[in-house]
Amino acid sequence: MAVILKERPIFIIGSERSGTTLVLAILACHPRIAVPEVTWYYPRFRPYLHTYGNLDEISNFHTLAHEMANGLRVPYWRMEDANPASFGDEIAARAVDIEQSFSGVFSAMFERYAAYVNKPRWGEKTPGNVFYVEQILEDFPNAQFVYIYRDCRDASAEFIDSQFGPTNAYSAAVMWRDGQQAVKPFRESLGVDQWFNIRYEDFVRNPVECLKNLCAFLGEDYYDSLMEFHSSPVAQSRGKTKDNWALAHPITDRHVGIYKNQLSLDQQGIMSWVAGDLMRELGYDDLTKPLELSDGQIKLAVEMDGRYRAATLDAPHGWITFESYGDWLIEQREARRKAGIWSNHPNPAPFPIGHEFEEYYAGMRSMRKWKQHLAVKRDYSQARSIL
Repeated sequence: MAVILKERPIFIIGSERSGTTLVLAILACHPRIAVPEVTWYYPRFRPYLHTYGNLDEISNFHTLAHEMANGLRVPYWRMEDANPASFGDEIAARAVDIEQSFSGVFSAMFERYAAYVNKPRWGEKTPGNVFYVEQILEDFPNAQFVYIYRDCRDASAEFIDSQFGPTNAYSAAVMWRDGQQAVKPFRESLGVDQWFNIRYEDFVRNPVECLKNLCAFLGEDYYDSLMEFHSSPVAQSRGKTKDNWALAHPITDRHVGIYKNQLSLDQQGIMSWVAGDLMRELGYDDLTKPLELSDGQIKLAVEMDGRYRAATLDAPHGWITFESYGDWLIEQREARRKAGIWSNHPNPAPFPIGHEFEEYYAGMRSMRKWKQHLAVKRDYSQARSIL
């Protein structure tokens, strides 16, 4: 169900390791825009709304509201006045006043945060939303999208070296390619008042000009203080992690072209083979000769990627806590099925249900079969959480 807000919502999207967190940190410093930490609401909930039953029934709606309200990677976005015992009920009540739907809960959460930080407008950043632009438009027709893209090779080099996500050249290039393909129709069809492209390489080389253009797109004033984002609480917190240390420092172009030192020629060739056409479309022309993989090599790359992802979930700076919550959500769906609240997925099923990489594109960091195979234990304690 559509929610049209007077203050247009902002969605920051882009393939992971492309600079979405940098844009989040900057816009969060704007005096009128509240941008909390990532939610992963669309990947984790939107395709599976049918598993909650009829949301017109208040008990079903409360289940959805509670799972969304209490399942943030950063609990309650550090809102000190949020009472864990009653927060789910509070959000459900706020949502009913807006609309008794997923978009109503989504709005209620962000309006609650915006009010907490005393700002009139909110934005949301979840990289996985590259696959859900159509659904976002259905829910928020007047939304504005800030899309940042980056050379597949640089983004993949960072991904392979990170504590989450794909662990080899083939898997990283596939995720980058699929994300670019998903947003391509909207990049080409949405108007200049609704879609804003940021090329990462241009942004980090001339950030002030880009930010002025971005603010003009959003209908907001530009402030020099936006360039001090690296001293903000979000940037300082993220800066303590292996994968986001650069966020606690001023913008630099030192990360442009890192693939030249971090990727072998074979890895670059695999990426040219997997995603070369889309890379050229986006202006990345200096590609290595494609290296085609056999079906057997692809199968091995996918399996080893799955194994490594699962094995490192509970490593230092891993994602075991949030992953455990995602596994719990899946089990709650099955519990509702057994209780008769729903029976089968719709036909056709919403994306990514049934996709080879459904779990990845639904916000999971690892496939359940490998977590079970390697006996990865869950951790709900936040003991390993560093954000």
